[in-house]
Amino acid sequence: MKTAAILGASADPAKFGHKAVLAYARQGYAVWPVNPKEPHIAGHAAYRDIGSLPGRPEVVSAYLPPAVLLGQLAAIAARGCDEFWLNPGTDTPEVVAEAERLGLPVIRACSIVGLGLSPSQLGT
Repeated sequence: MKTAAILGASADPAKFGHKAVLAYARQGYAVWPVNPKEPHIAGHAAYRDIGSLPGRPEVVSAYLPPAVLLGQLAAIAARGCDEFWLNPGTDTPEVVAEAERLGLPVIRACSIVGLGLSPSQLGT
């Protein structure tokens, strides 16, 4: 089973960080929501940070403010992934440059659309 870590996963069904958890689960991924304040998101155990994950995720999809994400890129690179999705709003020039400098496999696009789904299709 493929694994996906959702950075900035949200318990709020209206947020894209919640919709991404649903989208990856719908597509058959083991989903690892990352949120330091929530114990569970959409029925999945949540993790405090990327270092707390039970393994190396194949996909990391980011829904964090760029200033916060910049501070986490080194930990993401240390954990590793096959795809690092910078969703709209996260892909500032600074974030992209640092992610590429660290060798992360950057994809600048909506990861939900990348799965072949539309965020509007994803309810709770």
